[in-house]
Amino acid sequence: MREARATDRLADLGASAVEYGLLISGIAALVAAAVFAFGGGVDGLFGDTCDTVSTSTASATDGC
Repeated sequence: MREARATDRLADLGASAVEYGLLISGIAALVAAAVFAFGGGVDGLFGDTCDTVSTSTASATDGC
């Protein structure tokens, strides 16, 4: 009886680890999709910011 309870606890821990792994992989997939979808827009935003900073500072010679 005790062995059965110990085995059930280990099985529950394994199931929890698998669930957390699936959750983390799902979040990673969403982040990758967002980066893929919005990557070009963000690149343009950083480029515009770099240009603004470069033109507003007199000592900037190399750019960003």
